[in-house]
Amino acid sequence: MPKTHSDIGLIGLAVMGQNLALNIADHGFQISVYNRTVEKTEKFVAENPSTPGGLVGAKTLEEFVQSIALPRKIVILVQAGKATDAVIDGLLPLLAPNDIIIDGGNALWTDTIRREKALKEKGFRFIGSGVSGGEEGARFGPSLMPGGDKAAFKELEPIWKAIAAKVDKKTGKPLMGAKPGKPVKGGVPCTVYIGENGAGHYVKMVHNGIEYGDMQMICEAYSLMQGLLGLKPAEMGDIFSAWNKGALDSFLVEITADILKQKDPVTKKPFVDVVLDTAGQKGTGKWTSVNALDMGVPAPTIAESVFARCISAIKEERVAASKVLKGPKIAKVSPSKKKALVEAIHDALYCSKICSYAQGFQLMRTAQGEYGWKLNFGQIAQIFRGGCIIRAAFLQKITEAYARNPKLANLLLDEYFNKTIQKAQANWRKVVSLAVENGISVPTFASALSYYDAYRSPRLPANLLQAQRDYFGAHTYERVDQPRGKFFHIDWPEANRPQAQV
Repeated sequence: MPKTHSDIGLIGLAVMGQNLALNIADHGFQISVYNRTVEKTEKFVAENPSTPGGLVGAKTLEEFVQSIALPRKIVILVQAGKATDAVIDGLLPLLAPNDIIIDGGNALWTDTIRREKALKEKGFRFIGSGVSGGEEGARFGPSLMPGGDKAAFKELEPIWKAIAAKVDKKTGKPLMGAKPGKPVKGGVPCTVYIGENGAGHYVKMVHNGIEYGDMQMICEAYSLMQGLLGLKPAEMGDIFSAWNKGALDSFLVEITADILKQKDPVTKKPFVDVVLDTAGQKGTGKWTSVNALDMGVPAPTIAESVFARCISAIKEERVAASKVLKGPKIAKVSPSKKKALVEAIHDALYCSKICSYAQGFQLMRTAQGEYGWKLNFGQIAQIFRGGCIIRAAFLQKITEAYARNPKLANLLLDEYFNKTIQKAQANWRKVVSLAVENGISVPTFASALSYYDAYRSPRLPANLLQAQRDYFGAHTYERVDQPRGKFFHIDWPEANRPQAQV
């Protein structure tokens, strides 16, 4: 028998909304659903008549709100930005004090801060929750990153923990095998309260920036194996499958192996060879890079992954440029050296990955000071282990690093990551050098290596840069023989100054 009132409600029945609603219902929670198009709501409910918790369709927003138990918990899964604000504005006259609105979209964290503050002033509670894992994750277990009113999350927590992806308590590996109506039992749920106001959406944004980096690094490994080694896609697929059994064990490496082994249904050629080499983006990687610049945090590898998508998009221009701009002829590697170079590419990928994650976690560390959050980085790494796109065995090492030192300034300073790079960096340097010598673009591999070398340098050439700034703009400089924070200026001789052109 259906309950008089539902446990939770959800607005927005695009694919993500439908899958999340079914996930909630599979775990025994009755859920009310509403979509602006009534026909879509009716069709969705009719096609899913026997979920354990039950779906309740509503034709109007008023009917939808009244069908949910107090204090109401309402998930919004519509397009981020103005559409989310419009839904909230429509809901407010219908809500009771202390009702909880949960934004599960890819919202800009500053929008979440604004919404949480505005709704709190009106007597409502707001949670901005990152939801990662795509359509499959939403259906069978996403990684969930809630931020906002902590007391409100306590009320939402039983549902969020139930529907989140689960990982094995001992190994940290994702528990798989969920089916419609039969969710995974046991395990550690991939969700935890992140922090106040926009913290959840901020962490989701950084997750997406790291995801951009992971994907581009894998593409560079593929490009090197194709360009230097002349390997066929199926051969590369086998290599990625082998890598997925070791340190690089991850969702993205696993699906890369599957993609490289896939044949095109039409031409029977390797599928990857018929896909156009242009990549789209939804903006969250760009948000991460822009925010890193705003806060003065070095995140070059994430930024390079965004720029790589940008340059891929100008396909026609690149084709035209290829007829004019010449580079070195690629020197194919002899068969006897292929195995060693495959191992070197593996090491370059792993070292670059470490640096990319170090940049992402350093960005979050700076953000908590900027916004007054208290982030638990070990827990954040834990909830990335299952459900989300960057899920990987490697994340367990990050959790362990922060368990050893919760105040760790940078992942590179952790004993495990330090030793790993010390052991593998010769191969990393070899791969980047070969790429440069042969004219193969490796923006994330190269930027990660440059970041590593800069971070370990006790003295950088910024001393000359500061002198330049003082010369042309009297911006002042600090001295090595004086305390930090004391600034000086030289009265540069006018005769030495270049004259500005009018």
